[in-house]
Order: sequence, then C-alpha cells, then structure tokens
Amino acid sequence: MFTRLRFFLGAGLGAAALAGCATDAHQVKVDAIAKPAAAPKASTVSYRLKSKNPALGEENLRYKEVADYVRTALSGRGLYEAPQEDLADMVVELEFGMDSSRTKMQRMNVPVYASVGGGVRYDTVPTTDAKGNTSMRTVAVYEPPRSELVGYDDVPRQVAIYEKYLRITARESRSSSEGKPPAELWSVQAVTEDESKDLRKYLPLMASATVEFIGQDTGHQTSVRVRETGSDVQFIRRGIFSGTAGVAVPPKP
Repeated sequence: MFTRLRFFLGAGLGAAALAGCATDAHQVKVDAIAKPAAAPKASTVSYRLKSKNPALGEENLRYKEVADYVRTALSGRGLYEAPQEDLADMVVELEFGMDSSRTKMQRMNVPVYASVGGGVRYDTVPTTDAKGNTSMRTVAVYEPPRSELVGYDDVPRQVAIYEKYLRITARESRSSSEGKPPAELWSVQAVTEDESKDLRKYLPLMASATVEFIGQDTGHQTSVRVRETGSDVQFIRRGIFSGTAGVAVPPKP
C-alpha cells in the first residue's frame, strides 16, 4: 500500500533519538582562497575592518553586530584591529546578506494512520422483566473505529530555500607603487541554506565556521557541521556580549 512506508517502531523511535542530538546542528559550506604564503604571520597580524557594502554604513547596528562577530573570529587566528588604517597590515572587508528565495524539492516524513477496531460485537447480558424474572439475551454492541499511527511515508514537497552568506576579504593596506589597487591577500566565504529567513540567527554560526579557514586555501568548498550550542559558536557570541571582540595584544616593536 505504501511503497516507502517506514514502520513507526523502527523509524519513529530512531528519528526521535537522532532529533535530541541534532536539532541545533547546521551545515555551513566554506570556501577559502589565499595567495601563496598569505596565512597570518607575526609581521602581518593587524587589520582595519570595513564594510564592503556601500549601502550598509559602519554605523548601522546590524553591521556593528556582525563586525564584532568577525573581530572575534579574526582574534581566534591571532589577528588584532589596528587603531587606524595607516597602521594596519591589511584591510579586511566584510559583506553579509541573504539571497532571494528559490524553490527546492525535498522529501519529508508524513505520518500514516490506519483505522483499527470498530464494527459490531454481540454480548449476552442478563435482563429482568416486570415480574422480576431474569433471563439472558443477546444484544449488539457498536464500537467506533480508532485511528492509530502505524508509520511514516517519504513524500516530496516543494519548499522555499533562503541562502545566507558571510564573506570576509583581506587586502593589502596600501596600493602598489604602480598605482594598482591593493592586492587581495585572502578571502573566506561561509554559506548556509534552509527554509529560515532569520539571517541574524545564522551570522554567528557562519562566523564560527570561518575561523579555521582564515588565511587558508581550501582548494574547494568544504562542508562544516556547526551546532548552535557548540563551543565555537559560544566563543563568537561571547566576543560581542562581553565587549572584548577582536581584542588582542599587539606585538611589541
């Protein structure tokens, strides 16, 4: 009857067991590129953070929040923010947002119910007539059917997917002697997609996923599993709430 039916006892309990440990887990795709030998070094550890989106000024409250996340992520790689741009080894540009929705086919578990019981049964019951005589008689007893969950069926459905992204790009702090624009040193992009339109919720998750790849070259897109309650995300969040995001001790001259 149901070609993809999974029985409740086996699949339902298994799904419930997995739900307890995976409900706050998200997949974040990270892609990082870097010039040869561009990884952070002792001689290039200071930066100045800027917004790459001209429409999103650095006084914007959302930008300030995300900037603190990124400062904390950069501090995890030993980088610190210089007091002014002409003292920085590099300029780090920040860009984030959410693309328009797109439709995607997904498979979902639909509960399957079956009608159980019901019908007519005949019982023998004692009856007493007007003279007090007792006799046995057969009566019909009607029982309504009840609905019980018997399993789950995998069915396709069309959903709206929203892609959230965070891009961090580092460039040389000064133009070259030939008048060319500052060269790019490294760039890292984190992307996650699902049905949620809550960009703010995912920004600390994406920032935490970038830490390991700052100044690195992945060569290809890498998938990172991030938990909302994980220590990496808490590190990013503590930076903004404690007011210590991106704070590091600069090297002595």
